[in-house]
Amino acid sequence: MTDAERLTRLEERYAHLQRHVAAQDKAMLELTEALARVKAELATLRAQSAGGGGSPLSDNAAEADERPPHY
Repeated sequence: MTDAERLTRLEERYAHLQRHVAAQDKAMLELTEALARVKAELATLRAQSAGGGGSPLSDNAAEADERPPHY
């Protein structure tokens, strides 16, 4: 293998690694944004459950205080 061939192979490998790093950076940015959205949604849900005290499925307090039919 000549020096020119060796240099060409090294440049090809370096270019491949650069593309790989760019793809990883993009994936990490997407994951970071998704995590931020999930954290915000979790905080909203926790605030709703702590502040409301009732069922998250119904806004009617009377329905939340009713006993189930088996009592």
